[in-house]
Amino acid sequence: MPENPSPSNTQAGSDPHFSPVVSRLASEFSDVHHSGTVSRCVDAARHGAQDVTGRATPDLVERIARQHLQVLALAFAEQR
Repeated sequence: MPENPSPSNTQAGSDPHFSPVVSRLASEFSDVHHSGTVSRCVDAARHGAQDVTGRATPDLVERIARQHLQVLALAFAEQR
């Protein structure tokens, strides 16, 4: 895991609507990304969805965050 494992000060993990999203994605990407990275990615996806569509449903945020985490995983794999 090449990322900084430092604790994250994100909102997603403490928001009851988005904490299940963080949990699912953290489990799915546990072999690639630290949970803090997942939380920050979910926060970024939530803010991006809100800016673009005016709303951020958990399903939409999860899809966006998953795509971002997959791209990050590919980038890390190419660096090896």
